[in-house]
Amino acid sequence: MNTVFYKYQGTGNDFVMIDDREKNFPVSKEFIASLCHRRFGIGADGLILLQNETGYDFRMVYFNADGGEGSMCGNGGRCVVRFAHDLGLFSEKTTFIAVDGLHEATVSDDIIRLKMSSVRDVQKFDEHDFMNTGSPHYVTYVDHIEEVDVVNIGSGIRYGSVYGPKGGVNVNFVEVKDQNQLSVRTYERGVEDETFSCGTGVTACALSAHLREGWESPIHVKTIGGALEVAFEEKQPGEFDDVYLIGPAVRVFEGKLNLPE
Repeated sequence: MNTVFYKYQGTGNDFVMIDDREKNFPVSKEFIASLCHRRFGIGADGLILLQNETGYDFRMVYFNADGGEGSMCGNGGRCVVRFAHDLGLFSEKTTFIAVDGLHEATVSDDIIRLKMSSVRDVQKFDEHDFMNTGSPHYVTYVDHIEEVDVVNIGSGIRYGSVYGPKGGVNVNFVEVKDQNQLSVRTYERGVEDETFSCGTGVTACALSAHLREGWESPIHVKTIGGALEVAFEEKQPGEFDDVYLIGPAVRVFEGKLNLPE
């Protein structure tokens, strides 16, 4: 038995997309990890199933590159919105459900504007900030971001004594470039490597910069894979609503996939 797969990317964060509205896809950690493998598979930072869900345009089910079901993925969310739009599930506006709840999004040409979860309980420390933007994120500030050893430092924090026992954390390195402009690099758990972009990470970095620098919405963020924008409202100190991750998402290619028996 085979099925069609699609490859999408949002600022270099890439995903295998499956139209699973018939729920025929065999969910297996080993199989999904093999598809995401960059030497022996299709190659991706994750795999996303688009499924039917009563009361919504669709459900997003996200798996990390290691095959495990993951927490919310912001760039994956933007890509699955593009995928649903390409499938004709909506025209301009959509609502869908993901692991962290309801999301809304709009499509305008190449740009996807995705409403993220509200953010509460930002923890501020001398050396970093911690918050959950749909996934848990550690945000630290650096000089000369291009020289940072993202993988070794990031994995040390991800598996360290503080966050390791709690399931790990995504680690973001931020350099302030100009007013309302950041450069960000991210080590992602589940991928266990640096990715070209991380949507929930970019969101966390923008909110952190607002708290530390006093910047107003929107904040512009440069990643290895391209540029994103984060818009938000802070209705109470440290509490963020109407958080939007804004940027491009495009189809790369499609192909046929042999499914295991």
